[in-house]
Amino acid sequence: MDEVIADSFTTQWQWYRDCHGYDWDPATLANCDLRKLAAPEHVQQMEDLLHRGSVFGTFEVVPGSQRALEQLSRTHDVFIATAAMEYPASCAAKFQWLQTHFPFIAPSQIVFCGDKSILNVDWLLDDNTRNFRSLAGQGVLFSAPHNGTESWTPRVSGWQEAYDFFRDQFGA
Repeated sequence: MDEVIADSFTTQWQWYRDCHGYDWDPATLANCDLRKLAAPEHVQQMEDLLHRGSVFGTFEVVPGSQRALEQLSRTHDVFIATAAMEYPASCAAKFQWLQTHFPFIAPSQIVFCGDKSILNVDWLLDDNTRNFRSLAGQGVLFSAPHNGTESWTPRVSGWQEAYDFFRDQFGA
């Protein structure tokens, strides 16, 4: 969910800027994890905010995700899986966010989990390759600021490319 359909990066980057005055240029932000750029005490403050959970309801929608997922869901079973147990207090905010921005995804097709290897899927579109290592299906890496140096195939950059990839795989 995060960094695939929910833009958590921008919210966190703006928080670091607004609360602590970080003025990172785009080149610095490319291919980087914000936690590696900020002071440890500021990283801990962000972690505390994430553990409270409500910030997950404030993320912007990743452009193109609504249209692509709505089109895919017309002919395929589309599930939203999120490793919500990393931040258990996020579940209510994430669920409400999904209901607001992706009302065509039924609640029964939303999966809150810890380890995504439990998923029995053909494809998993995710921003983190750790979720592919024990997956029964095929992982597709969704490009995000923190994974630019990751080597994984297949990889898609943005939702038009993701939609085209799945259309080519099974005639979406």
